[in-house]
Amino acid sequence: MKRVAQFYKVSFGNYAEAVKADFLQYSDADIRGIYEDIRIPVRATRGSAGYDFFAPFSFTLAPGESIKIPTGIRVRIDEEWVLKLYPRSGLGFKYRLQMNNTVGIIDSDYFNSDNEGHIFIKLTNDTNEGRTLEIARGTGFAQGIFIEYGITVDDDAAGVRNGGLGSTTKC
Repeated sequence: MKRVAQFYKVSFGNYAEAVKADFLQYSDADIRGIYEDIRIPVRATRGSAGYDFFAPFSFTLAPGESIKIPTGIRVRIDEEWVLKLYPRSGLGFKYRLQMNNTVGIIDSDYFNSDNEGHIFIKLTNDTNEGRTLEIARGTGFAQGIFIEYGITVDDDAAGVRNGGLGSTTKC
């Protein structure tokens, strides 16, 4: 298999800023502890295509609720490869857990963005069975798969990314 990427943590300052933006219940000491315990994504088995992303903190999603999770993770990816993010398949099956953008796309040039390429995952519990989802800190909740891609023969893209969602349309 080709080795095309490496996961890292974002800086503590970046992570703390992201958590404070949406999760006011956490103190600076709480955030430090959460940050220290962030796990780098891994494959569970040799045959697994997906790298499991682990919940940095516990969360509950009632039917119809959404959450934006700052993972604390960034990834360096070789050119001509992309990381595609999905909910863990079991959670999708049991709870109809959905990514709010259907599939998360992490491009190779996102790593050098001003936000350090911090990967955020926004999920919705889209159950039609009234089931509440509870994810404990450290539990796998999403998975990322590296995919090789091609470009057209007449491609001449020269823009430089500097941001997250929607940033490629601003190049």
